[in-house]
Amino acid sequence: MISFEDITAAAERIKGNVIRTPTISSHALSKATGADITLKLENLQAVGSFKERGAANKLALLTPEERQRGVIAVSAGNHAQGVARHASLLGIDAVIVMPKFTPAGKVVRTRNWGARVVLEGESFAEALLFAQDLQAREGRTFIHPYDDPAVMAGQGTCALELLEDAGALDMLVSPIGGGGLLSGCAVATRALRPDVELIGVQVEGYDSLSAFPGPATHPNGGSTIAEGIAVLQIGKAPDEVIRKLASKVLVVPECAVETAITLLAEGAKQISEGAGAAALAAVLTYPDLFRGRKVALPVSGGNIDSRILANTLLRAMLRDGRILRLVMEIPDRPGVLADISKTIGEAGGNIIEVSHQRLFAAPSVQAAELEVMIEARDPEHAALITKALGHSYIVRRA
Repeated sequence: MISFEDITAAAERIKGNVIRTPTISSHALSKATGADITLKLENLQAVGSFKERGAANKLALLTPEERQRGVIAVSAGNHAQGVARHASLLGIDAVIVMPKFTPAGKVVRTRNWGARVVLEGESFAEALLFAQDLQAREGRTFIHPYDDPAVMAGQGTCALELLEDAGALDMLVSPIGGGGLLSGCAVATRALRPDVELIGVQVEGYDSLSAFPGPATHPNGGSTIAEGIAVLQIGKAPDEVIRKLASKVLVVPECAVETAITLLAEGAKQISEGAGAAALAAVLTYPDLFRGRKVALPVSGGNIDSRILANTLLRAMLRDGRILRLVMEIPDRPGVLADISKTIGEAGGNIIEVSHQRLFAAPSVQAAELEVMIEARDPEHAALITKALGHSYIVRRA
């Protein structure tokens, strides 16, 4: 198992090449959750994720001969960018194998850090097999994203900074994908603050530690917005540390991750990817566990696709009643649309989108069906708008 000295040595080794990210208290999140929330903003790293800590430490430890042969990594995003950036800083040739489904933005950013990107495999497992074959053929050093003591020690430097800056804490909550972040942070935390409770978080579908401290299970996988922690089985070395030092592992549903992304953006003014918001999702899912406690959460990554972020915010607004979708049966005559717009405006609503269907959905040739999407302040305001329209038209929620 890695030692506290491994982590302090890593902190000295990567100093100046990795940002010491801010640690902030969030009044908005504390009010929303009932806990006293502190955020460690790893989304502000140069590559937008804590992953660069482990990559920087591992690459700095390579021998001159290993540097000469170059390195290879497999990743769908954040680890790829961390390895690419720090290989470039050290003058090391880097190849990154990424699955074919990797979002274009992450591919471009990885290339922009100077690495050669190879898109191969329909899944992470297939990409890993290709990378291992390429490593053998080209003699490169493999930089594992989590199951490596040097990488784990690098990730643990996040906790060194957090514990120095945050003051008194009751809990540190960390997402678990491969387990590198929680394992490194657990060693640092147990050495400096043995009274702080360590809690890991997995997302449904990738919840191999759902029976913790019992044996690992075999999850089903599938699509998730928390793709950064979409790992079916955590690494062997991180698993050993987590089982020895962590208190519990919580599993969160997909909708809680979406809500956490929205709350971070609107409340804390921080952009986070799904994996980066998983710790907050746990606080939202298990409020009784955290209420009244001083809780530290790493916002572990901010590399969310812009389209996914926009859709997530809109879905959250739909769920909490700030976006209203109404379908109305209306007479097909001049002036009706103007009257509906006036009614919505006078009620304080903002029309986002309108769909007017005469031919196929309307119950009569003399009628039309109108679907309108409206922005409201809150559910009560949405009800007021619906009531105002209901005085003159048949209205139902879509």
